[in-house]
Amino acid sequence: MTQYTAASGTAAAAARGQQFFLARHGKEWSCASCHTASPGQPGRHAATGKVIQPLAPAFNVERFSDAAKTEKWFRRNCNDVLGRECSPAEKADVLAWLVTLKP
Repeated sequence: MTQYTAASGTAAAAARGQQFFLARHGKEWSCASCHTASPGQPGRHAATGKVIQPLAPAFNVERFSDAAKTEKWFRRNCNDVLGRECSPAEKADVLAWLVTLKP
């Protein structure tokens, strides 16, 4: 999150992250379309039906532990949802919200 915050030049905001995560965007999907509105729960890919492990780090310790994997999945998922890459500020905001979620 520190990288994204520095790149965006603005502080991350959990409230913006939650709003972004739940909102439908350009491609008619939201992040919650696959990860559910409760990212502490397993999700399911909207097109393939494949099970997705919980997104929130408190529920899945492997989440966001590898910077390269984090970037790979942000790139893919942002393209699916937005039709473009997420900005550093959007990434920081989503991460700021996800780390507030506790079991």
